[in-house]
Amino acid sequence: MKTWPTVGKSAEPTKWMTRILRMRRVLSLPAGFTLIALLALLAGCREDMQVQPRIDPLAQSDFFEDGRAARPLIEGTIARGHLRTDTYFYTGRLGKDEGDVMPFPVTREVLERGRERYNIYCAPCHARTGDGNGMIVQRGYRRPPSYHIDRLRTAPLGHFFDVMTNGFGAMPDYAAQVSPYDRWTIVAYIRALQFSQDAPASLVPAGTQLPSAGPPIPGTPGTGATPVQAEPASGNLPAGQEAKP
Repeated sequence: MKTWPTVGKSAEPTKWMTRILRMRRVLSLPAGFTLIALLALLAGCREDMQVQPRIDPLAQSDFFEDGRAARPLIEGTIARGHLRTDTYFYTGRLGKDEGDVMPFPVTREVLERGRERYNIYCAPCHARTGDGNGMIVQRGYRRPPSYHIDRLRTAPLGHFFDVMTNGFGAMPDYAAQVSPYDRWTIVAYIRALQFSQDAPASLVPAGTQLPSAGPPIPGTPGTGATPVQAEPASGNLPAGQEAKP
């Protein structure tokens, strides 16, 4: 049985002694838990696949003579997936000429994928109908030629792939944004889009009334500060005709 020290005439523990005893009890309780935590921590300190000794990209290293952690490619090696033996698939060209065949069969899935990619990357300028009057053009960007002019209706398929890969005129390349496969799906959809606007009347079901031809497509619209620009050379307007504001 514990006895409490007396202070003066009082036989009860003082307030400060009570606090000390309570602290001792609290500190003695988690000792087992602390030991378990230390053992778990020591077990996790392992230099294996969970915690790899690595070097950040382009960091400095004292291991190599040139002081660089990043190492040059070994001569004569090609990264997996970058061999690109199918030259036509990645360039759209047969030798120096633009090819006019698809590198894989065109299915409904291919056309649907091409329509999706076209609406994302191409329609802002070329419009969903392919007439070149996309929303970006309506805001002042230079108007591309319509896909439905004779020059582009007869252009080989490889031409559209090459333009998407390398750019053309005011159009930048989209090689970084669109994979080679998706570029070909867009090519297939562009051809289907052209056919939809220039299909022969013999394919129209009997009894279907054909709509009348619309007015000529104007040139690049003005920005509000500049007048409309006529572009007869693009095929959007007849030669010698100027667009009216």
